[in-house]
Amino acid sequence: MPKATDPLTIGEIAHRSGVATSALRFYETQGLIASVRTTGNQRRYPRSTLRRIAFVRSAQRVGLSLEEIRSALATLPANRTPTRTDWARLSAGWRQRLDAQIAELERLRDRLTSCIGCGCLSLRRCALSNPGDELAARGPGAVYLLGSIPSPDLDD
Repeated sequence: MPKATDPLTIGEIAHRSGVATSALRFYETQGLIASVRTTGNQRRYPRSTLRRIAFVRSAQRVGLSLEEIRSALATLPANRTPTRTDWARLSAGWRQRLDAQIAELERLRDRLTSCIGCGCLSLRRCALSNPGDELAARGPGAVYLLGSIPSPDLDD
């Protein structure tokens, strides 16, 4: 019977984390997780890898890049399992970025509701209308929706 301290196979890590083995191999090539190899060249992962994978998946869900995730994980101790304090320090550094992302999503939700939800189908009243491509000078993307500039008033 395996001990609670025994390293886990890639299949065990995949099953426990809900991440495909191909994704685990990718995470490893990206330096997000690490394994040791047996004499038969099979991967073995410390159990603390499960926490790292959970962190990676959560960070990806909120839109952090792999580079941001890798940089954050590099600050964690290599010789011990990260503590609650380690995780709190790491996540505190992202609070401002996440708050800004939440505000952007709320702004997008509210503007889409007022535009698509109104059913006006009128380019004269549309908050996203851009006659003559005037907004090209303001930069790429949906500058109204992304909050780069105020939307025109919908109550004309």
